[in-house]
Amino acid sequence: MTITTRVVKTGWMRPHAPGGLLFVALGLILVATGYVWRGRVLRPLSAKRAQAAVIRDRFRNLLRSADMAIAGARRRAAHGEPAIVTVGDVTRVARRHYGYLFVEREEAAAALRQRYEAADCRVDCMTDAFN
Repeated sequence: MTITTRVVKTGWMRPHAPGGLLFVALGLILVATGYVWRGRVLRPLSAKRAQAAVIRDRFRNLLRSADMAIAGARRRAAHGEPAIVTVGDVTRVARRHYGYLFVEREEAAAALRQRYEAADCRVDCMTDAFN
């Protein structure tokens, strides 16, 4: 008893499709590039971009400091009394947590105002950031 098999050429499967090889080659190049750099942060190419990045990071850290100051004031407040958050609290947290030697009052107040509004603190907090 013999079994015969018949192969029909439909053109659907080509053994060396250039699109597939190109896709695999591009993937290998990306993996090799990622392995070489290993997540190293590249320096910005211009001084203006570097300065803008420093300013963004500083303000982001001040926003985080304001969040931490609000959370700390809410923890310290007794049940039923409002939490009091001051600009001094924000500057103190920024100094201790992020190591900033000097934080301007206007910067800290702007960050505290923004986070005060975002956290809906009008209900249970008081602040001096709006003066």
